Amino acid sequence: MPTRQQERSDATRARLMAAAVDSLVEHGWAGTTTTVVAERAGVSRGAQLHHYPSRADLVLAAVQHLGAARFAEARERAARLPAGPGRTAAVLDMLARLHTGPLFRAMLEVWVAARTDDALRAAVVPLEAEVGRETHRLTVELLGADESRPGVRAAVQQTLDLVRGLGVSALLTDDGQRRRHVLDDWARELDRRLEA
Repeated sequence: MPTRQQERSDATRARLMAAAVDSLVEHGWAGTTTTVVAERAGVSRGAQLHHYPSRADLVLAAVQHLGAARFAEARERAARLPAGPGRTAAVLDMLARLHTGPLFRAMLEVWVAARTDDALRAAVVPLEAEVGRETHRLTVELLGADESRPGVRAAVQQTLDLVRGLGVSALLTDDGQRRRHVLDDWARELDRRLEA
C-alpha cells in the first residue's frame, strides 16, 4: 500500500507530465523548458528538479507518458465505436481524431526534436515502435481484419499511414472537410479490400 509521501510524489509527477504535454502543444519543443513546466504544474522548481533533474529527464519521462496516454486514449475511444454498417468509417474517424488531437501534436514536437538529438531519438524510436505495433493490433481488431489474407496487412498499414499524414497536414490549417472526404473514400476502398 502506497504511503502518503508516495501518493504526493506520484501526484507531483502526474502534474509535471500533464504540464509537459500541455506545454509541448502550446509552446512547442523550444518553449517547453523545465521552468515553464514547473510553473504550469504548480510545483516548485525544487520539486521538479527532485523528480526530473534535467530537461532531458523530464522530456524522456513525458515521451513515455505520451506513449501510454496515446494508447489509453485509443482504447477508450475504441470502446465507444458502433457495430455493423458504418463501422469502418467510424474506426477511421476515431484514428483520425487520435492523429489530430493534442497528444499527437505534442508527440510530433518530440519527434522533430529527436531528429537532431541522439539521446532523445534513442528513447523515442523504441517507444514509437511499440505504439505503432499496438495501434496496428488495435486497428486490426476494430476492423475485424484477417491479416492472413493477401493485401489485408498492407491495407491496415496504409490506413495508419494515411491518418498519420492527415494529422500532420492538420497542423497548419483546418482541413476537416477535405479530411472527411478522404476518409469516406478510403472507408469504401478499405471495406472492399477487407471483404474481397
